Amino acid sequence: MYIPPAFRVEDASKLGAFIQRHSFATLVTWDGAAPFASHLPMLFRPQAGNHGLLVSHMARANPQWQHFAPGREALVIFHGPHSYISPSWYQTEPAVPTWNYAAVHAYGVPAVFREHERVVALLRETVSRYEAAFERPWPANLPEEYRDKLIGGIVAFEIPLTRVEGKFKLGQKRSQADLQGVFDALSRSEDAESRAVARLMLTECGVRETA
Repeated sequence: MYIPPAFRVEDASKLGAFIQRHSFATLVTWDGAAPFASHLPMLFRPQAGNHGLLVSHMARANPQWQHFAPGREALVIFHGPHSYISPSWYQTEPAVPTWNYAAVHAYGVPAVFREHERVVALLRETVSRYEAAFERPWPANLPEEYRDKLIGGIVAFEIPLTRVEGKFKLGQKRSQADLQGVFDALSRSEDAESRAVARLMLTECGVRETA
């Protein structure tokens, strides 16, 4: 990923928090002739290895798991908030439109695991992770025969991460007055993505909330 120095994020705890918050990711592999992508929830183990470990599963009918091979690196893209930026929000002139966004790219070599109890534990953890925010979480008490039949239709895998790149492109090269103008406009937007970019600017760009 092309990352100008002003937009680079290297703090491991910040990258890990971003991965966990934006955990529905794009897994990109090479099928021997062209790139291939799947969109999957990823669980992150920040303490495993030098850069953490991703764990997930996909449908067995999805051919992507057959691309996994020793030494063949995959890319996992975690997508954060993004928004169009109008030059009318800047004090500096002349200016042109741009797009602000945040993304994290993680790299590693995927490997399938088949141990039944590990797969069951992965599915339980995945359900627990995404049900936790609900007032009445689904308990996932499935009959074992039914559960195991479903397990036969998936492939579980893990990706020990070899490197993680973060890019928060939020206008950091612009003046503080321009940044404040962008923040004020995004904060007033009816678009949830735009407001999310504004919230990220609060922590990354030194802007302030105004009445």
